Amino acid sequence: MTPVKVSPVKAALFALLILATPAAAETLSQEIGATGIAPTLARLKAQPEPALEDIFAIGGLHFLGAVERALQLQWRTGADQVAGNAGDTLGLPFLRLPVPPNPAPEPFNGALITQLFTHIDADMAAARTALATLPQDEEFGLELTFSDLWFDVNLNGTREPEEDALTILGPQLLGWEWQAPDPAAPPLTIRFDTADAAWLTAYTHVMSGVANTVLAFDPATSIDRVIASRTALKVAQPSSDDFNFDASFGQFLDAFAMLEGAVNQQPDATRAKAAKDHFLAMIAENRRFWSLVAVEADNDREWVPNDKQTSALGFTLPPGTGDTWLGVLADGEALLQGRLLLPYWRGTDGQGINLGRMFDDPAPISITGWLQGWAAVPYLEQGPVITPTSLRQFDGLMGGNAGLMMVFLN
Repeated sequence: MTPVKVSPVKAALFALLILATPAAAETLSQEIGATGIAPTLARLKAQPEPALEDIFAIGGLHFLGAVERALQLQWRTGADQVAGNAGDTLGLPFLRLPVPPNPAPEPFNGALITQLFTHIDADMAAARTALATLPQDEEFGLELTFSDLWFDVNLNGTREPEEDALTILGPQLLGWEWQAPDPAAPPLTIRFDTADAAWLTAYTHVMSGVANTVLAFDPATSIDRVIASRTALKVAQPSSDDFNFDASFGQFLDAFAMLEGAVNQQPDATRAKAAKDHFLAMIAENRRFWSLVAVEADNDREWVPNDKQTSALGFTLPPGTGDTWLGVLADGEALLQGRLLLPYWRGTDGQGINLGRMFDDPAPISITGWLQGWAAVPYLEQGPVITPTSLRQFDGLMGGNAGLMMVFLN
């Protein structure tokens, strides 16, 4: 029998085709569970003509990759211990998520925070680039089982129980309401569709807005100064069973000093303006999402449901949720555009702070200056001041779960 001759070029192309194709009968969700976020994303991006579901997955995996990157930073450096309180006080997302202990962490420094949020901004931009190629008039459906999601926290390429996404994110997102899923219950599966692409795009703008705000007031120098002072003072690393004064109030002061040092410096005006633009874009994409979800007629494992649908997460949103939430966002847009003003505690009625100008013409933020008033004066204007009406309506509709739903709806 004459052997078949295959050219090296054809052999290489065939090998690439195999690498770019998941195992037979394996869903995309199962592929993530088997190989992880980064390898699945690399395979999807290598496709010359990805399907619509794959394009959405590329956007979603870029987003999840940013979360994974933050978890890996915490594990590599022990940042959750060194700057754990700072994660709360500075308002830094991702840096208070639980990670398994690292017996030999790398040294931590403030530049790592700058690098992290620079990468987060880039990840969000890559996600938007992919999502922008989705036709707005074509339907698709991507099924994702939450138990398949995991983060390679310790960078060893192997899935471990403490790396499950639900284990890491569940308690942080739901707090005391979190309950570990029943292992005997059917796996939680969401079918993401066209409307959800607008939701995800909106969320990437939220995270880019946060990232650019952090980078505008780059905290690296302030963090390093506090860490160096702890070393000079011979402050012991706190442990979970420490109840002394330094382990409580001292840790708070360290975090506050990081915050005060970060914001009380001349911010990067380009980054500040970019943050404002991203927050406004989030509102625009959120409006697009609710216009798309409002006309959905199915009820198939929904992520964010309309008034006639039920979320696969196990709840039904109260009727009017979309309109009420859009009212909250409209207030936020008016604040960013300077059409409504933030109330200030001193002075007469009919004046307030122009939040939009704080992004357009940013200045160092003196915390005592804002408390006393001299730092607020440059942004003080006469005009209509925002009222809590929309937020109270949303809070009343959510029945005490407004904070959680604000994170969910973005």
